[in-house]
Parts: sequence; structure tokens; C-alpha cells
Amino acid sequence: MMKKAIPLIALVLMLSVQAYPQKKTFVLVRHAEKDVSATADRVDPELTSAGRERAQRLAKVARRYRPGAVYSTDFKRTRDTAAPLAARRGKTVEIYDPKKLKELVDIMLASGTKRFLVVGHNNTTPALANILIGEDRFAPLGESEYGKIWIVKLKNGKVRSVEVIDY
Repeated sequence: MMKKAIPLIALVLMLSVQAYPQKKTFVLVRHAEKDVSATADRVDPELTSAGRERAQRLAKVARRYRPGAVYSTDFKRTRDTAAPLAARRGKTVEIYDPKKLKELVDIMLASGTKRFLVVGHNNTTPALANILIGEDRFAPLGESEYGKIWIVKLKNGKVRSVEVIDY
């Protein structure tokens, strides 16, 4: 009985490894400029006009990565930053919990999708990059710093490249 079980287990493991892409690309970005005026919602502010322009710029810059999935936290500023690229790609913006970044990584790694856009915040975006690369390399962004994109590429579960670009 044990001799038959081992080949079956090996076959299942082999198929599960082949079922998921071995190469993954993660495009990580903080939301665009938010309204910090005296009349703005303090908890869930909208994007400013500059923020809406930056979201359109992100859609142009990040489209070359052809994300198959778009993730955002459940705030207007992050959803509205992700929306232009999601619309261009015909994708729905998936909501994730910024307090559960490891869980998000596990979901993306187990997914059959190869390329992702993830919109987060000044602290969660660098933290997500750090989780993906397995080291504490990136510090939180300044409160008024909006123009950075992290591109993390993995191959066979190992970091192939990490690039931080301005947009």
C-alpha cells in the first residue's frame, strides 16, 4: 500500500508545482496624492487633481507589466489610484487587508496569475516589498512622497530583481 501512495503523492506534488507560474512580477505603489485640506475626510480622503493625474500616469507606466490582477486596500485613495489601470486591463480591483500583508503574499504566490499591481500606503508598500524580497531593505515613505514604484520579480520562488523607479 505504501509503495502505491508514494508515486501518487509525487505526482500530486509535481502537478501542483507545474500548475502555478514559476515567474511572478509584482508592481507595488503607494496611492497617489490625497486631499489633506481642512475640509477633507480625515479617515478616507479623495485623491486631489494631482493624485488623479498621477493615477492616470501610473496606468500608462505600469501597463507594460500587464498585470493580471490588481489589488488595493479599501480606501478611496487606493482604489482610485488602482482604477485606471484596472479599467485598461479589464480587471476588477481586489481588496486586501493592509494588516495582513503576509496573507496577501501567500495568496498571490499561490495564484495562477503571473503579474500583479498592488496599491497600498506609505508604510505598507515598502513593507510588502520587504516581505517579497525576504529582507528589511525599504523604509516607509515620507508623508508627502508619492512617486515611487517597486518592481519585484521572482523566479522559482527566488528574487530575480528589485527595481525602484520614479513616475
